Amino acid sequence: MSREQIKADLAVIGAGSAGLVTSAGAAMLGRKVVLFEPGAMGGDCLNFGCVPSKAILTAAHKAHEVRTAAKWGVQAGEPTIDFAQVRQHIAQAIAAIEPNDSQERFEGLGVRVIRERARFADERTLVSDSAEVSAKRIVIATGARARIPSISGMDKTPYLTNETIWDLAALPEHLVILGAGPIGMELGQAFARLGSEVTILEAGAALARLEPEHADLAVESLKADGVRVIVGTRAQAVAPSGEGIKVKTSLGEVIEGSHLLVAIGRQPNVEGLDLEKAGIETDAGGLVTDDKLRTTNKKVFAAGDIAGKGALTHLAGWHGSVIVRNLYFGVPTKQSGNPIPQAVYTDPPLTSIGLTEAEAREKHGDTIQIARWSFEENDRAIAEGDTRGGVKIVVGKGGKLLGVHAAGARADDLVQIAQAVMVKKGTIRDLTSPVAPYPTRGEIFKRAAGKYYEPTVFGPFAKAWSGLLTLFH
Repeated sequence: MSREQIKADLAVIGAGSAGLVTSAGAAMLGRKVVLFEPGAMGGDCLNFGCVPSKAILTAAHKAHEVRTAAKWGVQAGEPTIDFAQVRQHIAQAIAAIEPNDSQERFEGLGVRVIRERARFADERTLVSDSAEVSAKRIVIATGARARIPSISGMDKTPYLTNETIWDLAALPEHLVILGAGPIGMELGQAFARLGSEVTILEAGAALARLEPEHADLAVESLKADGVRVIVGTRAQAVAPSGEGIKVKTSLGEVIEGSHLLVAIGRQPNVEGLDLEKAGIETDAGGLVTDDKLRTTNKKVFAAGDIAGKGALTHLAGWHGSVIVRNLYFGVPTKQSGNPIPQAVYTDPPLTSIGLTEAEAREKHGDTIQIARWSFEENDRAIAEGDTRGGVKIVVGKGGKLLGVHAAGARADDLVQIAQAVMVKKGTIRDLTSPVAPYPTRGEIFKRAAGKYYEPTVFGPFAKAWSGLLTLFH
């Protein structure tokens, strides 16, 4: 079969967040864009990640609110879970967002969408079953998938990933999860609050990329929900067991469960791209890229999870923006030029931007300082009866914000206050300026920053100066 010959300004492989942002930006600037996607439009986030996981977490948190309402004088009792309706809520959330990522919308923007798998024929040419595209620039945005461990019995044991868990028609009786990263912890808490028994196995530390005290808060919250979180142990072998599965741990324990969820990390989708024909190198994180997201073939860029710079949907969207800025606006932009927050949507949620305290001490030594404020001293949190967590700000020379970390109710939204300051290259002093409405949780950043300046503002010199001024008033 002969292929259609197409010439384009930009060809994009992958219709997840990175590919869609890049395609839309270029098309809206009048560029001829071809987008390849063999699977569902919207990629992992819409169909298997961010959207369905937050939808099920919302249902789980509602169940928890009903279950614990007596704390606030509201007598409710144990909720009844209709899992079919929970699944309907998840499907409705996906359906409501789907039009934004649809083929119809992007074709309306002028993008040629080809629902086929693409591969390189040479340095500037992509081929699929029906098309051959010669493009001035190419963007690879094929994302990543669940990494499956090489442990005994894995090939003979049924397991779930973040993609297939949404196919469950009924709540698992006992869900065993490998991995206490964001996916494992979020889904572990969700299913526990909906009524499943949950066990999480983690070889290292739970949520190891976040501040330890905040990660510990999430672990304690899951334990309070009945989740068994076992850290410092790994699965040595898995096997079918009757209608379910069993896992043998490195500590010698055998755990029986109804379902197994693998959430130990992600691996880049590089297979089948024929990258060697385009002179594109790879490493363990994905494609080898520079700070402008160029691969070893300077006409080819990578964006999103495949670029090896991190695996976050909003980071992928930023990557798309970086590429469009560099190619079509002539605005030199580095992918590292924007502080990108990460969040874990457990209850309480956790969020982090920049360096942790440990990372900052390793890089800057004892020149750093730490500013803290707890929700135990926040009047809104007290009124709500939920004072868990707080903020931790890592401060460098000149008051530079090296890292901002928060845990507690709505921390995932509140962190944008600090991120706005970091984007503008501001200092901790800038966090003292806004006047927050009272009482709100957002006051906590101002209070932490104020605490940082307290020795200066109310120290010996300040006292002496104020005493001097009173002599003239």
